[in-house]
Amino acid sequence: MKLKDRVVLITGAASGIGRATADLFAVEGARLVLADVDADLLRRNASSGDDCWTHPADVSRAADVDALAAGAIERFGRIDVLCNIAGRSVFGDVLATSEADWDEIVASNVKSVFLCSKAVLPGMIARKAGVIVNMASVWGLAAGNCVAAYCASKGAVLALTRSMAIDYAKYGIRVNAVCPGGVETPMIDRYAAALPAVSPAAARNILKTAHPLGRLGEPAEIARAALFLACDDSSFMTGSHLVVDGGFLAR
Repeated sequence: MKLKDRVVLITGAASGIGRATADLFAVEGARLVLADVDADLLRRNASSGDDCWTHPADVSRAADVDALAAGAIERFGRIDVLCNIAGRSVFGDVLATSEADWDEIVASNVKSVFLCSKAVLPGMIARKAGVIVNMASVWGLAAGNCVAAYCASKGAVLALTRSMAIDYAKYGIRVNAVCPGGVETPMIDRYAAALPAVSPAAARNILKTAHPLGRLGEPAEIARAALFLACDDSSFMTGSHLVVDGGFLAR
């Protein structure tokens, strides 16, 4: 087991990539702290047993994050690995993006990474060990249509990943990111519906053919990349991003 007895905090754990990551990490022996803003969905989908603790939280709010981290430490004594997977999307170019939508995307996708990392780093520094895995996107590396705020937020996640990797390497803490391409989650359906001048079905086909493998990814495939970065298999990696995109960026 690659994560036996390690305490792993996963945000956005109720569905999609977060849920797939929680399921895989449980198989790999992790003791799980699962957080999501959707309390009902989190409880329905979470694993059961003494090695899994769920805590509803809006991780863009400092008070929620502080309570989450404190509860995790009270239950398990420490946090070995943080997976920042929570996030959301809005669709539109700059002119179509409201200030409220911009603020929400930055809070959900970037501020949450900052707050959760800030909460777990003191304990990791004290133990001189720890791993942080951030969920970025290929759209943090290359632009897409009608996703201005999302692209900006994921680019910021990659910059923050590199900055934290440099700052905390001396404490034995590794910080890396995963950059998925299109993945079969509800976000894809919302994006397909938002693209102008094409039907959702046509938009989904465009998204699939944009990936040379001819399909979208599955959440479990992204979870396996997160596992690689979370475990000792990637022990000489920090400040890096792992692209898992079906060839999207190779075009």
